Amino acid sequence: MFAVCIRYSRTREEAEDNLQDGFIKVLESIKQYSGKGSFEGWMKRIFVNTALEKYRRNTPVQLLGDLPEQEEEEGEGSMNVPGEVLLEFVSRLPEKYRMVFNLYVMEEKSHKEIAALVGISEGTSKSNLARAKEILRRKIKEYVKHE
Repeated sequence: MFAVCIRYSRTREEAEDNLQDGFIKVLESIKQYSGKGSFEGWMKRIFVNTALEKYRRNTPVQLLGDLPEQEEEEGEGSMNVPGEVLLEFVSRLPEKYRMVFNLYVMEEKSHKEIAALVGISEGTSKSNLARAKEILRRKIKEYVKHE
């Protein structure tokens, strides 16, 4: 669960706080677990929601214009980059982009769900994801060029 907290936190200290808060919430709501689905999945949802609550409380609202959907360039999927390098690139994304990217890619949330969870518009979710992808695309190209 610490890996989940790191993914949605600004700093290691904040991730540790989210981990502790998440375990408290798990213990307080353990009676609500119905046994349907995996226990780990149920816990993970609590930890993600705990981190998102803290993010919403501590982040001022920013209105960003919508960006048009960007088409992926052909051949981009063929770049071979180690997983730990990709995770490092994701962890260094600006916070608002990292949050949307993780929710969309790792948690498979829709833009509508992300908007509700983070407290932004669907358009902002889409533009943040597009910008995160563009940053990652540049970092991957740079990495591949130097390897």
